[in-house]
Amino acid sequence: MATAIRSINEQVSPEEWAVRQDLAALYRLVAMHGWDDTVFTHITARVPGADHHFLINPFGVLFEAVTASNLVKVDLAGNKMIDTGYPINPAGYVIHSAIHAVREDAHCVMHLHTRAGAAVSAQKDGLLPISQQSTLALASLAYHDYEGVAVDPAEKVRLQQDLGDKSMMILRNHGTLVAASSIAEAWLLMYVLETACQIQIAAQAGGAELIMLGEDMIERNKAVRTNATEAGQGADMVWRAMLDKVRRRDPSFLE
Repeated sequence: MATAIRSINEQVSPEEWAVRQDLAALYRLVAMHGWDDTVFTHITARVPGADHHFLINPFGVLFEAVTASNLVKVDLAGNKMIDTGYPINPAGYVIHSAIHAVREDAHCVMHLHTRAGAAVSAQKDGLLPISQQSTLALASLAYHDYEGVAVDPAEKVRLQQDLGDKSMMILRNHGTLVAASSIAEAWLLMYVLETACQIQIAAQAGGAELIMLGEDMIERNKAVRTNATEAGQGADMVWRAMLDKVRRRDPSFLE
């Protein structure tokens, strides 16, 4: 399926094409890190312009086979704007459309079902302040209680309320989510959140008493991260390095 579609480069604006290539790269990175869940979970990115259109993965295509051209452009209701021959998963879009509808700053929404993320989401106390990575995540972390597979549009309001203005969320008994200002930021936020979850599960498996960090350390590391971003040492710098990695592995995502 992934190689059957023709390039749609000529059908979209240069700005949209650039977003498509970056989003396809993000899907490939998720697969490369083993964070995918066969054809399930989603990453969406806003198409530049005033129409509130978004790009989502073609349902049934593995993340490792997502390309710039087979991404599906939809509106907030999930209607396809360009018929590429691929379906989308309506159930999966409930979460993403809810966030895109109310968060103008959320240009990229990333939702995963990793083992570590799902394991921490099942713990009553959620993410613990036991690592440097966890302090960075806890500075902007929300929680949403499990309501079953996300097929009920009524859940959108509660998702919106629970996320608020935070950039990261743990969906209890489910997985993780980030709402970012760019695809580059989405990658870095999820990398930090996922790493924090992996560290927590590993530390708990060791069986020793854990050292808890205080709110003061969360605030201190938040300030350091802000300063690094302002100095150009944040998401964009990391993203350039990750794009190079994907290109070296398989540049077909650009097509």
